[in-house]
Amino acid sequence: MTALMSTMKNGLVGLVFVCGLLLSSGHAFAQSYGVELQNTLMPASGGMGGVSVADPQDLLSAINGNPSTLGYFRGTQVTFGGAWADPDYKVSHRGTDALPGVKPFDVTSGTPGSALGNIGISQDFTARGRSFTAGVALISTAGLGVDLAADSNTNNAAVTLQVLHFQPSIGVRLTDRLYVGANLGVGIGLFDGLFVGSSKATPAYGLRGSVGVNYNVNECTRIGGYYQTQEKFVFEDAITLQPFTAGPSIPLDIEMDLPPNVAFGVSNNRLANGRLLLAADVIYKFWEDASLFNAVYENQLVIQLGAQYDAGRFKLRGGYVWAEEAMVDVVGDVIAGITPPGAANAIQFAQGLTSNINQHRLTGGVGVPNVLPGIDLDMFCGTMLDASADYGLTSANVSSYFLGGGLTWRFGRGSGCQLAPNEWCPATGRNCRGCSSCSTCN
Repeated sequence: MTALMSTMKNGLVGLVFVCGLLLSSGHAFAQSYGVELQNTLMPASGGMGGVSVADPQDLLSAINGNPSTLGYFRGTQVTFGGAWADPDYKVSHRGTDALPGVKPFDVTSGTPGSALGNIGISQDFTARGRSFTAGVALISTAGLGVDLAADSNTNNAAVTLQVLHFQPSIGVRLTDRLYVGANLGVGIGLFDGLFVGSSKATPAYGLRGSVGVNYNVNECTRIGGYYQTQEKFVFEDAITLQPFTAGPSIPLDIEMDLPPNVAFGVSNNRLANGRLLLAADVIYKFWEDASLFNAVYENQLVIQLGAQYDAGRFKLRGGYVWAEEAMVDVVGDVIAGITPPGAANAIQFAQGLTSNINQHRLTGGVGVPNVLPGIDLDMFCGTMLDASADYGLTSANVSSYFLGGGLTWRFGRGSGCQLAPNEWCPATGRNCRGCSSCSTCN
């Protein structure tokens, strides 16, 4: 027994170590809206353009998105998801004396692609007479990475940001049609760079929560929405600015926020005898309320469109995303409470390192229910189409590709459908599709 306990303990420590490596290895996410990933790299939603507000097709998207939809998940479910995002990020600068130590350059970022991980587990409590499902996940939330140090004219310009969340969530069924939910994320952020000067990788902590609602309009249509709060970080003594003359400044704090978000979604599976799911999400991101980013970004509208066809043995997915170009046209002299050497030129240089300009994304994916008994496999890939922008003396060109997937283990009532085909399912508010991989029916 002692040996068994020791083996289990060592295995748990190893699992936590591996999870930490997965969740901390990504820097240049390259598939974000600004710096936020939303659900664009989740196992099933990733193939549908991130669509997941009204009818998420994987557990992680429910925990990280509209928490009310977690109430649809039954039994015990565990999902391990991973993704690779690889950017092509080019920055050029045409000024000679606009920034301390920076001369004209044209450089492709040397930051490698990112390996990202997301891990979640859920448990429903209907067997105990409780109409709710609880879940928790480790989520790669936001990030950015640009490294221009290969050219000495950049004065070693670089920026790294990554935010990870430990996120408990709960979804409650109030009636057969109405669900509500909430989550609370404890985030750790790591920030390095952005301004011309000496910086260090500096950690900080923040809190962020969401509240959501979902409603089954009829047996084929769901609508839902959620509000996500702002998350504040203060990276203490993160940067020592390099002025044009004299010595470096004293270390300064960097204030950075992730923005409040509002999302609304709708889904429908009336076509193809219930096998074709069509869904759309609208997300509005309040960048102007987020410290640091309000100096370089404007508020942003995102429209995500996704489809899934259940072919029986496979689920085929596709998606398209339009994201509003969100860069500030006329910048000021202050960013994150700091007036950097070079003032407006320095902030435009920061825009070149944080470009939020890619308007079009295309995605595709496939799901394999019961690839092994009780185990589902989801895979996806996509591209963020090339876009360019000028910011005074600085310009940027950004594109990327991404791919990934995940495995979901289902236990108990989450491991199979217990209803006959076309029988009304109160858990989903629609007719049962009769699929052996159904994870939402009682």
